[in-house]
Amino acid sequence: MLLYYITDRQQFSGSEARRRELLLTKIAQAARADVDYIQLRERDLPARELEALARQAVQICRETRNGKRETKLLINSRSDVALAAGADGVHLRSDDISAADARTIWVQRRPIVAVSCHTTEEVRRAEAEGADFAVFGPVFEKVGTSLSVGLEALRAACLGRMPVMAIGGITRENARACLEAGAAGIAAIRLFQQSEIASVVEGLRKA
Repeated sequence: MLLYYITDRQQFSGSEARRRELLLTKIAQAARADVDYIQLRERDLPARELEALARQAVQICRETRNGKRETKLLINSRSDVALAAGADGVHLRSDDISAADARTIWVQRRPIVAVSCHTTEEVRRAEAEGADFAVFGPVFEKVGTSLSVGLEALRAACLGRMPVMAIGGITRENARACLEAGAAGIAAIRLFQQSEIASVVEGLRKA
């Protein structure tokens, strides 16, 4: 079961400096808890500030890796920042450049490329373009919205060879249903960020 923590420092209280501090602490906790992937998704930050934060996150992940699993850090959309910061790869939006185009930015190594998808067609396109995995949803209704694609759409999206992770309204209680629909794992912000992450990870893996 793959686990993918997506960050949002705006959910933390306090000053900007405090929010960044809390975010880096949560990233360290996620790495210690053997979360498979972390996406640094701080889209409002200027490139220079995002790169500085990404470098800190990369260092934390590398120092915290405990040998059981290696938590991989991806940067949302910005392949240039991911490369400059030494991140493991990039997470592309559904309307972003193709996975194949994103890979051309890296020369010395092969990055991990994930793609956000909202339809089965987008999943198939991401697979054809060489993405490593897709994040599909929102499967369940997200807080403050009435949008969801549902489990049947998730089931259809998971019929290809590429791993697909479910996102959107994921809880400890409904994660099993996503796996039963064919998902390789789950991705979330609130589930990981607003809880004691080691406990969440342990519970999800047991499920």
